Amino acid sequence: MAVPAAAQDQQAPERLEDLIPDSALDNPEEWAAQGTVEDTETTGDVVPEPETPIDAPPGFDLAWPDELEIDGFEPLEPEEDIQFADLDTGAPQIAFENAETEQLADNLILGFPQAEPPFSERGGFVARYEALSTIEELGSDDANVAQIAARAREDEELLNNLLRVYGYYNGEIIRTIGAVEPGEGEADGRPVVRFDVIPGVRYRYGTIDLGNLRSAPDYNALRDVFNILPGDYLQSDTIIQEQFDLDRALGESGYAFARIDEPELLIDHDREQGDLTLPVEPGGKYVFGEVTSNDPEFLSSRHLSSIARFEPGDTYQRSLSMDLRRAVTATGLVSSVAITPREITAPQGDEPGVVAMDVEMTRAKLRTIAGAIGYGSEEGFRVQASWEHRNLFPPEGSLKVRGVLGTQEQLAGVTFRKNNFGGRDQVLTVDAYVSAIDTVAYDANSIALSGTYERLSTLLFQKPLSWTLGALILATDDRNRVLKGIPRPRQTYLVASIYGRATVDTTDSLLDPTKGFRVSGFLAPATSRTAGEQFYYLANQADASYYQSIGSNIVAAGRLRYASILGAPLFAIAPSRRLYAGGGGSVRGYGYQAVGPKNDLGEPTGGRSLVEASVEARIGTGFFDGALSVVPFFDIGAVSIDTTPDFRFVKYGAGVGVRYDTGFGPLRLDVGVPLNPDEGDAPVAVYVSLGQAF
Repeated sequence: MAVPAAAQDQQAPERLEDLIPDSALDNPEEWAAQGTVEDTETTGDVVPEPETPIDAPPGFDLAWPDELEIDGFEPLEPEEDIQFADLDTGAPQIAFENAETEQLADNLILGFPQAEPPFSERGGFVARYEALSTIEELGSDDANVAQIAARAREDEELLNNLLRVYGYYNGEIIRTIGAVEPGEGEADGRPVVRFDVIPGVRYRYGTIDLGNLRSAPDYNALRDVFNILPGDYLQSDTIIQEQFDLDRALGESGYAFARIDEPELLIDHDREQGDLTLPVEPGGKYVFGEVTSNDPEFLSSRHLSSIARFEPGDTYQRSLSMDLRRAVTATGLVSSVAITPREITAPQGDEPGVVAMDVEMTRAKLRTIAGAIGYGSEEGFRVQASWEHRNLFPPEGSLKVRGVLGTQEQLAGVTFRKNNFGGRDQVLTVDAYVSAIDTVAYDANSIALSGTYERLSTLLFQKPLSWTLGALILATDDRNRVLKGIPRPRQTYLVASIYGRATVDTTDSLLDPTKGFRVSGFLAPATSRTAGEQFYYLANQADASYYQSIGSNIVAAGRLRYASILGAPLFAIAPSRRLYAGGGGSVRGYGYQAVGPKNDLGEPTGGRSLVEASVEARIGTGFFDGALSVVPFFDIGAVSIDTTPDFRFVKYGAGVGVRYDTGFGPLRLDVGVPLNPDEGDAPVAVYVSLGQAF
């Protein structure tokens, strides 16, 4: 062996090159074969037989078990007075074999193996999960395991979150995916996900801290509104609802500056409770003071006070402040409005403070030019245009100039309108016009001046009671329509009338009611001078309609109308003021004013009494996200020359229509067929309008 150099580390390991002999380099195969020769000899050890006894180890004198002799003993007798205690750990009782299941889809099952305590919120839990789950979207048979597994992981987290919403903070979700063979990445059949829901014990509310709510004078009433007490079952979305109820109660009870911060819920798993903290700062009670306008020349403080639904000294209510904001917006004169309570005096002891309501407005564009061009099978071509200044006479005094040029009607008129005159939604209107109308029933050239004062029911503020009072002065040159070239003599009528209308409305919508009823009555005593004679008569009309939902997508609707003119013969009543029936808002299937008595030439003459009735079913189809509905209908109507109906000219019409809900109101298309037509009646009539037929 070579002696290492003096500087070499003697402890260093040998190098690989040093371990390989020169003979291995000369003949590697022969050298490698040397390692395969069994050069070790057997030492002569003999493998013992399994039955061979084991020699006792040195120093070990304990007898082997088979050599021990155990003295006899007597077995113990059971003690009869021993009682075994039931061990109750408080853990839920789980029984997977008897678990109830709910099949939500072909590929989704929920299991509920927990028997005790029962899952009391199971119904709402399942409904929420079904609405939020994404597994059902994988409805195709091509959905693979990877897709199902990814969605299943998301849904497992969703289920855990839902358990916590209902107060189950130690729940467990067991997820399994079936129809998969071991070791296979794809299922032979359609993969099915099953979630076993073990909610555990439902936590309860512990301490409830409502901040400074006790400083409120009417604490007890406000605390009753917040309907969560210690010991109640915990549910997080209930906290949000109760917070909203408390905030609304504060706003409706005079607390103009109340503030509620975000709730905090501290879960204590040892106690199985949650401590709720809701920081409430009531801020004192107030009453309304004055309403102030930032633009008094445009809409004065006095006018804004007149349309507010509160008086100075009334307890502050947030809803009345919001109502005033909507009323100002409804004028159509502002592009934006904000109403802010401002403290005038602070609360002192039991005396409430006073807040002024500051109205901040931005003017909208006040001039409007409008026009429309249309065609109808009943009225031919029609072009109309108007110009309006909506605040020419502040506050809310508008002037409108309008004109109509059409096949049957030509008109020029001017209208003055004063909104919110003398009270909220009360309107004064003065209208003057000249017109020429040539319909299937009459030809009238008229000039008129009318005035009305009314309390309106609007789309924003539907009223249970609305009314109208009015007066009219009219000069008209009328004649029954010329037909077949035979001229009719014209007759001039000078008419003066006062009238009134009242409507009781319990429906849920002006344009598309689904429940409730409407009843209205109209009276108009009038005097008419024609052919050198003076006549007096009373026009009257009563309308009733009823609406009832049937199931979730059908509304049954019906209406009745009765009208009559008492006290004057038919010739003393201008043809343009007589009673007619037929058309889209009357007896569908017939032309406008085409139902009623006719002369020898087939011309409608109008009458002095009228009866109409209609029934229809508004059936939702589900198409266009539920916006489209189908409406079969049946109408009946009769007009008589006498003041009481004799039904000699009764007509029936039936058909079907469609409605498309635009969000603002339904767009109506009706196709009607006359069931007992006269000669000259069209075999079918089409009507298009906005809103229901009644």
